[in-house]
Amino acid sequence: MSITSLALLACYLLSFNVEATPNFEAEALLRWKESLGNQTSLQSWTPGKINESLTTGQCMWFGITCNMAGSVTEISLPSARLRGNLSSLDFSSFPSLVSLNLSCNLLTGPIPFQIGTLSRLTHLNLSMNFHSGNLALSLANLTNLSLLYMGNNLISGELDPRLFSNWSRLEFLELQNNNFTGVIPSQIGLLTNLKELALMNNHIFGSIPPEIGNLINLDGLALSGNHLMGPIPPSLGNLSKVTVVYLHQNRLSGPLPQTIQNAKNLKDLRVFKNQLSGPVPQGLANLSSLENLQLNENNFSGHLPPVCQKAPLRVFTAFSNNLSGPIPKSLRNCKSLTSELGKLNQLGLIDLSSNQIVGEIPKELGRLSKLIFLHLRDNQISGQLPPEIGGLSNLEDLDLSANRLSGQIPEQVGDCSRLRNLCLSKNYFNGTIPHTIGDLAHPGLLDLSQNRLTGDIPPQLGSLIMLEYLNLSHNVLSGSIPSLFNQMTGLTSIDLSYNELEGPLPDNDFFRHANLTAFSNNKDLCGIVEGLRPCNVTSLENGAHGIAGRKVFIIVGACLFGMLLSFAILVGFLTLSGRAEFKSNSKEATTSNSGNIFSVLNFDGKIVYEDIITATNDFDDMYCIGMGGTARVYKAQMPIGHILAIKRVRCLEGEEEEEMVETFKNEIRVLSDIRHRNIVKFYGFCSHGQHKFLIYDYIERGSLANVLSNDEEVQKLDWSKRVDIVRDIANALSYMHHDCTPPIIHRDISSKNVLLNSEFEACISDFGTARFLKPESSNWTAMAGTYGYVAPELAYTMRVTQKSDVYSFGVLALEVIMGKHPAELISSLSTLEQSIELKELLDLRLPPPTVLFEKDVASVVKQALSCLHITPNCRPTMRVVSQALLKA
Repeated sequence: MSITSLALLACYLLSFNVEATPNFEAEALLRWKESLGNQTSLQSWTPGKINESLTTGQCMWFGITCNMAGSVTEISLPSARLRGNLSSLDFSSFPSLVSLNLSCNLLTGPIPFQIGTLSRLTHLNLSMNFHSGNLALSLANLTNLSLLYMGNNLISGELDPRLFSNWSRLEFLELQNNNFTGVIPSQIGLLTNLKELALMNNHIFGSIPPEIGNLINLDGLALSGNHLMGPIPPSLGNLSKVTVVYLHQNRLSGPLPQTIQNAKNLKDLRVFKNQLSGPVPQGLANLSSLENLQLNENNFSGHLPPVCQKAPLRVFTAFSNNLSGPIPKSLRNCKSLTSELGKLNQLGLIDLSSNQIVGEIPKELGRLSKLIFLHLRDNQISGQLPPEIGGLSNLEDLDLSANRLSGQIPEQVGDCSRLRNLCLSKNYFNGTIPHTIGDLAHPGLLDLSQNRLTGDIPPQLGSLIMLEYLNLSHNVLSGSIPSLFNQMTGLTSIDLSYNELEGPLPDNDFFRHANLTAFSNNKDLCGIVEGLRPCNVTSLENGAHGIAGRKVFIIVGACLFGMLLSFAILVGFLTLSGRAEFKSNSKEATTSNSGNIFSVLNFDGKIVYEDIITATNDFDDMYCIGMGGTARVYKAQMPIGHILAIKRVRCLEGEEEEEMVETFKNEIRVLSDIRHRNIVKFYGFCSHGQHKFLIYDYIERGSLANVLSNDEEVQKLDWSKRVDIVRDIANALSYMHHDCTPPIIHRDISSKNVLLNSEFEACISDFGTARFLKPESSNWTAMAGTYGYVAPELAYTMRVTQKSDVYSFGVLALEVIMGKHPAELISSLSTLEQSIELKELLDLRLPPPTVLFEKDVASVVKQALSCLHITPNCRPTMRVVSQALLKA
């Protein structure tokens, strides 16, 4: 064959590869479909004849778009619940592909090198998956890319400089929430068309390259949550179009460059939690578009600039610095200190805590009628609290503690009817406690301790039935504790010590179980708290009766988790009344007659154990209905017909064994103390040399996660049932947080830990990581929870509070309404800009709610969003949420 003939043949083969036929594309898609674990959303992908009119074939398949020639130009399958990887997708079969969107799925594994063959690709979105490995260097071949979204995966390795050299057309680059390491290459400055650069929440170190200033078209820069060090380059001032700059939570040092004032369009500047020092640039006052300024937790010094002089400032935090001087006059008339989160109430925030600010609180501050959050604690502010504070009608959180304020607390503080937290401790306030504080609608915390307050405790405080934390200690209060305190059913913590109080304590469960130190060093208090003198014989008898009436849970036999004797079986079962006694195998057990299945079996541990082993065929896989990292759940049909769920713990070794045993014991401790219709019913446990398992009621429909992911089952989950499920979960959490002493924090609220019975009633399960919230303890613990549901503050603090459960509930409530995890919505909320329409949040697999249920669904969404507040103290309590949903 001649050279000419060979050349012609090569050209022919080349043209054949460049323009693949629709048949090749369809076959490639079908092969990939076969490799996927969940093909529900791809039911339309079926083999068929592809005719010339293209009325059939892959161009009609779900998520596929073709050009006029019938070649695939777009594959768009976001949130399609695809499970698998990309290794079986033959990218070379799609020469016309310009857009590939597989975001928000369950795809795993590395990004194949062959993806670099998609030479016409302009949009590539693989975000919100579980991709791992390094960023394929072949991506550098995609010279037409304008959008690359790889955020929220498990991708690791360094950012190769060669990638950035060929992406001259790139406008949007998102690589956030991965495991990238190394430095930011200086070649980043070659991406001069870039409008958005997101590298936050990785493990990137080194300095910010000055070449970042070449990105003159940049609108958003997010480098937060890394290990960046060194100074912020002055070239940042070259970014004249930038509106958002996130550099927080790094190790940046040196000054905030004066050139930042050249970024005239800057709206949101966050540099908190770094090591920045020097004065705050006065030029910030000239940024007329600035809405969010967060400077907290650095080493800034000197006076604050006159922020809000020209800018529509909405959020301003500068706490934990070395700032001095008075509160800037410009803040006094800053009526724009508000912000909007979707369609919720407006949010306004000022936090100048932990500085050296002096002077008085200006009365003009009362003009900020839409302010929600005001923290000035731990400064040197003096003078009186101006009565104009009552003008802050939307204020929810006021903390002026640890200052030098004096005079009387103005009665107008009661006009701030929405206050949830009021903290005026460690000042020099005198006079009486204003009775108007009793007018507050939803208070959660009231701390007036360490002042010079006198007179009686106003009985009106007894109307604060939702108050959780009350501290009036270290004052000069006299008289008795108002009897109306009996009504304060929400209390979880109280301190009235170091006053001149006398008389009886209120007689309710909370006060009966309160710690003596909460009432110590008073004049003459009496009551049934151990350590106080009894008020009279009658009250003593009542106290004894109350103690006798408490639940008792006794296990006689081998020590539960000490020395496990060979073949010794220890089985503990709780009756429905929560009261049971039983003895070792050689002795008869005594039980309460509760009608429980194990009462019928006379609590014979050996018999029950053998029945469970028989019912599960010694824990055969055919009876397994669920599994996790350290346990499997089995379905057991007992001889008398009752069906149980048996959670068997795997045998591990070393530290894992110790952790597993602690989790096992913890779940028993928690579930032994609680009873609620929306918490899975716990019957007992077994600890044996061979087996360790927990025994629960069997819940028919399994986890909420499974129901939501099943397109057939989810049709039965109409809007009425979904609202009821959210109410059930809220009721259970409200019970755990506010009706249990001490409160119980679940720490792993997620759709996989909510079970649905045959009537779609919800029950919370899996209490292995739960914790009792002890007022006298620091409540710090190890990280727990499910990714996507964990409150953001747990990234930097391990302190357990109810607010972490509240956040998880917010995520879960949105998941119930949306039918999928609301990850994208939550990330967009951080911008504080987006207006959210209800219709955008609804599960499209159901018809829209009727007028009858639309209000209920909207109420769920509203409460859920309020639970997602970035500041834990600004989240509502579960009692507030539960009551709001009941009223909806």
